[in-house]
Amino acid sequence: MDTLLGDPSKARRKLGWEPRIGFEELVAEMVTADLKEAEKDAMVRQKGYRIYGNAE
Repeated sequence: MDTLLGDPSKARRKLGWEPRIGFEELVAEMVTADLKEAEKDAMVRQKGYRIYGNAE
């Protein structure tokens, strides 16, 4: 994903929504998830299987 944009003001205003985690924690979670996926792909390749593109 090249760009991630969002404005939560409408959700706050209309739904009373508030985020449960901050931006830095969100980024850390995203990086951790991407790293796990990359490690899984590397293990699959190491076992001789091919990895096909995902739909992201």
